[in-house]
Amino acid sequence: MFYRFKIIIQYDGTNFFGWQLQKNKRTIQGVLEKTLKLILKSKSRIPVHGSGRTDTGVHAWGQVAHADMDIKMDVESMMKAINGNLPKDIQILDFIRVKNDFHSRFNAKKRCYRYQLYNGKSLLFNNQSWYIKSLDLKLLNKLSTYLIGKHDFLSFSKFNKNKINTFCIIFTSLWKVKNGIVYYKIEGNRFLHHMVRYLVATMIAVNTKKITIEEFKALLNDPQKDAHIFKAPSKGLILEEVFYD
Repeated sequence: MFYRFKIIIQYDGTNFFGWQLQKNKRTIQGVLEKTLKLILKSKSRIPVHGSGRTDTGVHAWGQVAHADMDIKMDVESMMKAINGNLPKDIQILDFIRVKNDFHSRFNAKKRCYRYQLYNGKSLLFNNQSWYIKSLDLKLLNKLSTYLIGKHDFLSFSKFNKNKINTFCIIFTSLWKVKNGIVYYKIEGNRFLHHMVRYLVATMIAVNTKKITIEEFKALLNDPQKDAHIFKAPSKGLILEEVFYD
């Protein structure tokens, strides 16, 4: 009998071509499905549905997915079996049986992303942060407050003519420093394609005086498609957590 399982996943996205299955490319979804198929000795694909698609090079501390499986072992043993067959840059943090109507994407109420920047000299942070020489946290936090609430983020997304709704509700938007890492934390009900990376890079553009505060606010208050703004590197972006009721 098939049951639905909620899977919480952590991964270093450096050597992955994002979440979504792609022919002849290493992806999170592809590696997970290949591993499940191997463990369960299935002749057919076992679809793993993620809460959202992270791009090439993007990391996750708490990506959530679900899959329907007929397993003969207990969940703890199954989780150990999966981790024992996964590569070192991806790990299952939790494996839980849930109701059959649970959906990792459509049931999600809030998502939390973190974007990391570094202005020190250590190479250890290179694959999980964007190197920026000088950061004005007071200015960046001023900019971040403009994003809180419901806004049309069309300017801050990769344009898609089929995407009708470009409104998102932002609950948290702030900049912090911890252990030498400067990071931006943002929580929202949904996010558009590349949205966090566009927001971060455009705030940094104000920080480096490439654009003005007024120009930043205009992008938010007067949404425009194909705005051709700045985009931060994928390596600094981390999906921290996905929230459900």
